Amino acid sequence: MLKLRVFRRCPGFQRTYATQPPLPELANIARTASTPLAVRLRRRKQFGATAVGDTDATEDGLTPTEQARYTRLKAQGLLETKSGTTPTAKEWLDNVNSRRSRIRGIRRKVVEGAEETEVLGQKVYLPNIVLRLVRNHTQPGQPYNPYEATFRIPQSVTKTDLRSLLLAVYGVKTTYIRTDNYISPWHRTMDGYERKPFKTYKRAVVGLVDPFYYPHRLEDMPQQEREEREKYIEKNFSIKHTRSLQKEELMRMTKGQGKFSWKLNPASATKRKHILRMVAERRNARESAIGAFAEGIQALRRDGQSVTFEAVRGKALGHPLPPSSQTAPSTEATS
Repeated sequence: MLKLRVFRRCPGFQRTYATQPPLPELANIARTASTPLAVRLRRRKQFGATAVGDTDATEDGLTPTEQARYTRLKAQGLLETKSGTTPTAKEWLDNVNSRRSRIRGIRRKVVEGAEETEVLGQKVYLPNIVLRLVRNHTQPGQPYNPYEATFRIPQSVTKTDLRSLLLAVYGVKTTYIRTDNYISPWHRTMDGYERKPFKTYKRAVVGLVDPFYYPHRLEDMPQQEREEREKYIEKNFSIKHTRSLQKEELMRMTKGQGKFSWKLNPASATKRKHILRMVAERRNARESAIGAFAEGIQALRRDGQSVTFEAVRGKALGHPLPPSSQTAPSTEATS
C-alpha cells in the first residue's frame, strides 16, 4: 500500500496535459471517439455502449478512468484535507488539472529570500528532428476527426518533446498524446536478413483543442479540381515519370547479358487468368464459325441450291461464289 501511495503522489508517473481544461464539447466527443480499442471494449462491458457523437465524461468532466480513480482514493480516505473535509469530484479534478497544466522544464527555488526560476535541460541548436504530419486513420463511412492529428516521429522523441515542440514553435495546444512503435519485418538480402529503416517509425496520435482540417484527398475532390491537382503534382514532383523510369531501370538491371539474359514472355502465357481468357476467346470463335456454317447451309437449302463446301464457305464468309460456278438444279425431262 505504501508503494502505491508513493506512485500516486509521484508527478513523473502522472499523465501529462499541456492545456487547462475544461475542454470544448466537441473536443471531449473527439477524445471519446479516439480512445484505444481495448479501452473502449473494457468500458463497454462495464458501463455499456456510448452513443455515436456522445462523450463518456461525467457531468463534472471526469473521464471513466478519472472517476474510478476519484472513487478509489475517496474510499481509501486519501482525499481528506487538513480540515477534515473531502473535496468534490469537480474540485479534485481542478486540482489535478492544475498539476497537469504546469509549465515543464523550469524549477523554482528561493535564493537569499527571493524566488528565482531556473531553466532545466540542455539547449539544442539546429535540431534535425523531423515530424511528419499524416492523415488520421478513419474507418470507412466514419467522419474525419478534426480534433486529432497523427505524426510520424523518430523513436527517440518522447511525448514531452512533442508536446513542447508543438506548443513552443507552432502554438498548438494538445490534450493527450498516444504513441506506438512500428517495427519493420525481417527482409532477406544477399548478406542475410535485415530490417528496412524507412518502415520502422514511431506514430504519435495527438489530441487537439482547436480543430484542424487536413486537406482533401484526391478521391474526395471534385473532378475538375482533382485533375488540376494531379497536373500540379506531376508538374512539380514528376511522380508518375519517376516510377516509369524506376521500372525501366529495374528491367535493365535484372535482364542480364548474353545467355544469362531473359526474355519477356507475352502476358497470355504467364498467368492462369490469361490462359483461361484465351481458351474462352477461341471457344467463342469456334462456336461462331460453326453457327455461321449452319446458317449458310440453311440459306442454300432455302434458295434451292446444292450444298457444297465452297458454297457454304462463301455464305459463311460473306463472299458468294460467281453464278457460273454455282450448280443450278437440273431441268431436263426424263424420257
